[in-house]
Amino acid sequence: MTFESFLASIQSGDKPPGGLSPELEALWHTKSGDWERAHDIAQEIPSAVGSWIHGLLHAIEGDFGNSGYWFHRAKQPAIRREEIDAEWERILRALLPS
Repeated sequence: MTFESFLASIQSGDKPPGGLSPELEALWHTKSGDWERAHDIAQEIPSAVGSWIHGLLHAIEGDFGNSGYWFHRAKQPAIRREEIDAEWERILRALLPS
């Protein structure tokens, strides 16, 4: 899956394509506006990437204290509100094959 095809799947579908990893599924729901579903998935990912996504989700909700905690666990720098979209893209690009 490419970055462009991932974005297209969000714009054209009401559910993510089959076969996505939990990380990609959480990012799909994040961008499609289903914060609760994305958060439920991210909480179940026991890795640094799961923490990274979890941190992004708390930034989206405006809880930057909690967000900073999860970014720290992911060994990533905390973000500000204006960096949310760029961080979502950075995480997605880190997960997609080059």
